[in-house]
Amino acid sequence: MSRNKKHFNTLLAHGGGKPDLYSGAVIPPIQTATTFARNPSYELTSANHLYGRDDNDLYRQTETLIANLEAGADSRLFASGMAAISAIFRWVRPGRTIVVQSGIYWGTTLWLRSHCTHSGIALVEVDAANATLLDETIRETAPDLVFLEVPSNPWLAVADIRLAAKSCRSAGALLAVDATAATPLVSRPLELGADLVVHSATKALNGHSDVLAGVVSTRDATSQWWEFLCQERKGAGAILGVFETWLLLRGLRTLSLRIERMNNNAKTIAHFLSNHSNVEHVYYPGLPEHPQHDLAAAQMHGGFGYLLSFLVRGSEEDALKVAGRLKTILCATSLGGVESLIEHRRTLEGDSSGIPENLLRLSVGIEHDEDLIEDLDQALTG
Repeated sequence: MSRNKKHFNTLLAHGGGKPDLYSGAVIPPIQTATTFARNPSYELTSANHLYGRDDNDLYRQTETLIANLEAGADSRLFASGMAAISAIFRWVRPGRTIVVQSGIYWGTTLWLRSHCTHSGIALVEVDAANATLLDETIRETAPDLVFLEVPSNPWLAVADIRLAAKSCRSAGALLAVDATAATPLVSRPLELGADLVVHSATKALNGHSDVLAGVVSTRDATSQWWEFLCQERKGAGAILGVFETWLLLRGLRTLSLRIERMNNNAKTIAHFLSNHSNVEHVYYPGLPEHPQHDLAAAQMHGGFGYLLSFLVRGSEEDALKVAGRLKTILCATSLGGVESLIEHRRTLEGDSSGIPENLLRLSVGIEHDEDLIEDLDQALTG
């Protein structure tokens, strides 16, 4: 029986495209031109190519592939994850209100607090994993925008996207979801009712720790908010470089293989850590004891993501010693790469962030799970 739509694995393996029309190359060429010629009648030689800020076939191929992965209507690449996120927030005018999930990526929280103070926008931070509290907050504050991070970083909290979308529709609010810690192969918020989904493509979408990139996808390409975002990307110039786009597309070709391994590794490691005598607590939605485990199982597909956090039994000094004893897992910021990375978030975020001093965040890579467990065990045991 034939199918109208190809499986994600097939779309990814082919980079969402076909061999180059002129050369037959199976890898898309890098078009470095920033401007394009006109004919003697001053008509564009190609109607889709005027200026490189928006007009590049490599952008279009990569954006179309990601939109298909998200089950969305369209996507736009940005120069970084924060460039994409900040463009979404700039949709809200001064004097209006934004509701944002608390306990999310510290970089988003810090920038948003500064932006809202500077722009005269009311900012309400709420524990969005509490669906009742989120609904009450939306009804009471009547925001223009609600922003969630599912699962959250570094707490791995899981908000109910479907219920949040229902609350937003009742209040006339836009719902945007950062799904960086899941990827479209695990979570597709647009299918659950979100209006926008954003990723720091620097992370798992690229997967090789060598590209800064962001992407926003929409369920409605005819909406006012999407027109605003497209113009914001084009007019404000927060575009992704052509070579970086090529690297991102190259990384996407192996996304399904990487995510399968990373998800399986993370689940195995989470169970190992939850039974270790020197671990106080593990934050991972794939564990049955996670407070939103059942919700995560319903919202997420093919795994629970590659990110987890855990509390080392003891003090900040004990946690730092564990990180320092690791030999295979690298001590570094960021997540989603093929190599496993561990990070002491309190060092970066400071005391005001509310991050426990003994918390370590682990981004699980594609190494063999036994090597990772052995490394963690020797580091925790000392």
